[in-house]
Amino acid sequence: MNTAIAREYLDLVKFHHTLFALPFALLGAALAAFSPDGWRGRAQDWVGIVLCMATARSAAMAFNRLVDRDYDALNPRTAGRHLPTGRLSVRSVALFTGLCAVAFIASTLLFLPNRWPLLLSVPVLIWLLGYSYTKRFTSLAHFWLGASLSLAPVAAWIALRGGIAWPPVLLALAVLCWVSGFDIIYACQDVAFDNQAGLKSVPSRLGVPAALRLAALCHAFMILSLVGLELSYPLGKIFLVGIAGVAVLLSYEHALVRPDDLTRVNLAFFHVNVIISIGLLVFGLADLVL
Repeated sequence: MNTAIAREYLDLVKFHHTLFALPFALLGAALAAFSPDGWRGRAQDWVGIVLCMATARSAAMAFNRLVDRDYDALNPRTAGRHLPTGRLSVRSVALFTGLCAVAFIASTLLFLPNRWPLLLSVPVLIWLLGYSYTKRFTSLAHFWLGASLSLAPVAAWIALRGGIAWPPVLLALAVLCWVSGFDIIYACQDVAFDNQAGLKSVPSRLGVPAALRLAALCHAFMILSLVGLELSYPLGKIFLVGIAGVAVLLSYEHALVRPDDLTRVNLAFFHVNVIISIGLLVFGLADLVL
């Protein structure tokens, strides 16, 4: 595969958007690995977490492009994507999806003798791929997506500890509320098309003003979940500063988008949320180390 083709596939799955979920997987792993006597876990476990995140997300995104290619061709906002324009063929994207799925399952072997990641890999993959069909039958598709990304910190904890506890669950709840909220904001761009095509979303069901209010409520619950994480782990003052920073950034995100002005949705969607994701990881690691 030459460099140009590789770039097409990376652009197909928006590989740089891995920055949304990977920091939360790494934070979940850090919480699982930390102890007052030193860090637990093997180097291969951390490699496995990164590989699982990248391959699972790539499989899910490529599958989404396959499933939605006909809708993408009709939507002016997405008509320039790879499949509608023929930049990549259906067959090649299907093959890419399959290879990423196999690579995800294979990556879980790095966690052996802990067998839970391998045993759970197929159910997790089915859940991730299932998201692509949700807008056809439920307006709650945003929350399915949020639940998909929220698996990252829980999976990382299970990979390192072989069990479950409240800290990764609360972190997962924060991710679910965060992703669901900003996906609702993002979906406001497609209200007219969704109504025309018979697709379901919160903005098409409730209208843009009510959808933005629900997104704000989701983000308020994210902050509450992060506070619950700080209390249950427990973390310290540095992490509390990080939570305060997240609250400020979320407020800024909602100030960027108004029902009568959706021109800055992409700024709110990508730039602000990447800062939130990476920033929370940095503050979480700083709290654990210092």
